[in-house]
Amino acid sequence: MSDPLAVLQRIRESRPGPVEPAPERCELCAELIAEEHQHLVDLEARNLLCACRGCFLLFTSEGAGGGHFRAVGDRYRTFPDFQLSPEQWDSLQIPVGVAFFFLNSVLGRVAAFYPGPAGATESELALGAWAQVVAANPDLATLVPDVEAFLVRAAPARGGAECFIVPIDACYELVGQLRRLWRGFDGGREANAELEAFFERVRARAR
Repeated sequence: MSDPLAVLQRIRESRPGPVEPAPERCELCAELIAEEHQHLVDLEARNLLCACRGCFLLFTSEGAGGGHFRAVGDRYRTFPDFQLSPEQWDSLQIPVGVAFFFLNSVLGRVAAFYPGPAGATESELALGAWAQVVAANPDLATLVPDVEAFLVRAAPARGGAECFIVPIDACYELVGQLRRLWRGFDGGREANAELEAFFERVRARAR
């Protein structure tokens, strides 16, 4: 008769160890890349691709590759004097306090998204409301289509709203982190701490 303790020992020894995550690779050429790397936007599939430095540089010029891919830059800009009244924020029909907007060149319109437990949720954006915001803040016209976003956080405690231009991949990084950490109705302690940390990093990088 087998010794139960010996059986348990064999089971423990036969268990596989922790699985090492697969190394990151460029999604165009399969070259190994570092954890911190750059991204391309696939304009047809509407998704982000991890890219090595070489592939990234191929698509930094306007129209490179027939316009299929576009390189995501690294511009961060703050708008300390941004004009966004509570009425204008309400007119944008964003149900939460954080949202990002970008020009979708394929659809030819501005798209609005906000983070939540299900990921990035698109909000119906009234074009007239957006036009009013741009008219009051002409620098928004410098947004690079598809790869830069206008990021807004309603911040009554700071006297209105915090507004930035950021790379689009930063917005989706935030969405992914919040989706992973979200608990309950308002996100919970961990998600809100991550939100605060994210905006601290954005403030530090923004000019």
